[in-house]
Formats: sequence, structure tokens, C-alpha cells
Amino acid sequence: MAVWSNLNYSEVQEFNRTDAEFYRPEYQEHFQRLKRLGTEKTSHFAYITDGIHASPDIMEGGIRYISAKCVKDNEFIIDNCIHISHRQNAQNPRTQLSAEDVIITTVGTIGNVAVVEPQITPCNCDRHVGIIRIKDNQISPYYLSTFLNSKYGRFQSLRESAGNVQLNLYIKNIGHIEVPRLGNHEEEIASVTKQAYQLRIQSENIYLQAQRLLESKLGLNKLKFKKPVGYTARFSELEQSRRADSEHFYPAFQNLVAGLPNSIHLVPLGPQLNFCQRGKQPLYADEGLLVINSKHVQNNKVVFEDNRSAILGNGNDPQIRYGDILVNGTGRGTLGRAAPYLLENPAIPDNHVTMLRSATLDPAYLSFYLNSQAGQLQVEMHQRGSSGQLELYPFDIRKFLVWVAPESIQKEVRKLYDQAAESERRSKEMLKQTKTRVEKLIEEASEQQGGNL
Repeated sequence: MAVWSNLNYSEVQEFNRTDAEFYRPEYQEHFQRLKRLGTEKTSHFAYITDGIHASPDIMEGGIRYISAKCVKDNEFIIDNCIHISHRQNAQNPRTQLSAEDVIITTVGTIGNVAVVEPQITPCNCDRHVGIIRIKDNQISPYYLSTFLNSKYGRFQSLRESAGNVQLNLYIKNIGHIEVPRLGNHEEEIASVTKQAYQLRIQSENIYLQAQRLLESKLGLNKLKFKKPVGYTARFSELEQSRRADSEHFYPAFQNLVAGLPNSIHLVPLGPQLNFCQRGKQPLYADEGLLVINSKHVQNNKVVFEDNRSAILGNGNDPQIRYGDILVNGTGRGTLGRAAPYLLENPAIPDNHVTMLRSATLDPAYLSFYLNSQAGQLQVEMHQRGSSGQLELYPFDIRKFLVWVAPESIQKEVRKLYDQAAESERRSKEMLKQTKTRVEKLIEEASEQQGGNL
């Protein structure tokens, strides 16, 4: 079915755009509804720039570096972030982020917006995010972020994007975005949005509390390891492991085991599992079960953002169930990341995600253990492949040594996990409701000004 828009020549002159996509009927309808209210361009109340254009100088323990993949709808996924050197950060003061800067993605999933909060600073960003720095408190960053994430903000981000092979939301075009001024309602929206951010911070602090509880029981908080000048391995160890790479024999994990309290005994993970299998390439479809890939498996939680759907090919296809532990099996920086899957609805893993099931280990407890230093040192020990494509295979995960903690400790970790997950759920629900509230206020005010479009 053909779709078209009728335009006045004055409109084309006003926007200086001749591409048909810019004048899509639904864009025109949304824009006219906004104009009935009276709006203010983003450039009128904010300084707008973007991030570092040079290649990142990656450095472990450096300054957090925000890229487009780190920014979601009123949320930062900081597990996705790399770190850059302090030197590169100091050389780019323009792009250093401050609390209450508003960040918007300009490539890929265009128009994701979040507010920078103090706990993620100091940080810097790359050229694929725009920085909206509000002047003289002229508008609340929390109201602005929620509006830009609503359908009345998002369509403008998409509409203002340009390019052929890859769309890009340029700095000057961010300044064209029209923001409705809703009087006292802006404070209402900002207040609820900020509460949702605070709930998420509370959630992250509880996750951290659970991780520290486990690490203190293992004595990892007191562990010190001096990097050796060199180290040796017996030929029998090479023969038994069938590994000849030096990384596999790096003594960090052996040092950890030697420093454990006498009451802690590690056992192989394999016998504690009744299922350990990597997913297959999904049969993607418009409808079906959600697909979980490596970007969805964060430290101790599964993120449901931009999931595709797939169908099961046959009865033998692997399927994620309630209580599974998901482990990333591919990729530098994400390899070995683990999270419990605690939803009743089943899902499909892609071929980079491994599923674990255990009758003796609580899924939240095992996830925290695998993400601890005890687990991550074993990830480094058992990973295979070159630096460009690291892999962690199910048969190597079975070789991990784990602590089958007393039931009381596992329950304590699980209790903290449940508290954190509940705070996060409430935060997401509040943000969703607040975005709907913004859209409803705009539509009601527009009707009062000139009738329904």
C-alpha cells in the first residue's frame, strides 16, 4: 500500500530537507501535535557536543569510556564499557562527562537517552554519543531524558538522522529537536524519573553487597598476589590438560587456592551440574521465544533490550529454563560473564551462550561465584583461541573448581539477589509509567489547544 504526505513548499524550505523519510505521515502527525503546545529547541537551553573522535587508548583500570552500546533507555549498561588511559582523558576535557549531562546515542539504535549520575563519573565518551549540557538549570535533565525517550522525542531523533549506508544523528540536528514545556508537570516527571534512577542505584549496591559477602567468605578480600617474573609447569600438567599456552599455567588461581581459609574446599563443577550445553544458531522469526545472546548476559543479571525472536527447530534444540545460569562463551571483555535466569518464560540461547543447571548450587549463588575473582581467574585459565576470538567451551567450564557453600550462605546471597532484582524491576516500571505519562500529557494538552489530529 502506497503511503505519501502532502507538503507545502514553505515546509521544505523551513527544514531544508527533501528526503521523503523526513516527512513520514506519523512524523508529521507527532510534530504538529507538539507545535500546538509551543516548544523550545534543544539548542536554546543546552550546549551540545559529541565525544572523542580519536581511537580509544584502552587501559585496564583507567577512565570509563561511554559508547553507544553502553546507553539504553534512561539507563547505562556499564558492563559494556571499556576504559581509556588517564592521559587520553586529560587531553579531552571537552568530552569529560559531568553529573546531569544528558547523553544521546547518535548511531546504531539512535535516540537512546540517559542522565549521567555522579556514581559513574569520572568518565569520558566516544563520538557516537551526543552530549547535551543544560545551561543555567533551564530544564531538568531528568524531564528532558524521559521526554527524549518517549515517542515524541524518539521520532525526532530518527527524523533528524541523515546518511546513506549508516544513519547518523549529527550535533547540529540534535539542536533541532523540539521540547514541549509542560510547566509544573516537568517537576513531576523529573521527580519520578530521579526516584527510578535512585532505585537502580540501590539495586546495584545490593548486587555489590552480595558479591562482597561471597568474596569475604572465601577470603578474596584479603588476597594479595605478586605477579611473578616467570613460572614453570610440569610436562605431566601439559599432557593432562592438553594445553601448551602459557596463559593456562599462570599461577594466579593456584595462589588463590593456597590462600583460602582451611574450611573452604573447592570441588570440580562438572559433577555439580546436570546440564551444561552451549546454544545453537537460532532460527530467527518475527514471533517466537526471546533470544538471549552475549550482550544480554551482564554480571549477575540478564538484560532484556533489543531481543530478537526465534522458533525451535526440533525437540532437541536447547532451551533456557527458570533457574539456569547463563555464561558468555565468546568475546574479549565479555567472556565468562554469568547471570541467573529467573523468569518462568523459556527463552532460546544463541551459539555464544552456555547454559548450566545444578541441583546443589543456587543459580544466583553460582552466578556470583563465577563473576568473583575465583571464577574469573579460571575463565582466564581455561579460555582458548587468539586475542581476536576467545572462546570458553562447556567442557572447560566443567573443569572449574567451585565452593559448594553451606545452604545458609547460598540462601543469604540469593536473598540479596532477590532484593536487588526487585528494586531494579520497580525502577523499570516507574520509568515506563513516567514515559507514558509524558506522552499522555502532550496528547491531552494538544487536544485542548486545537482538537485531536
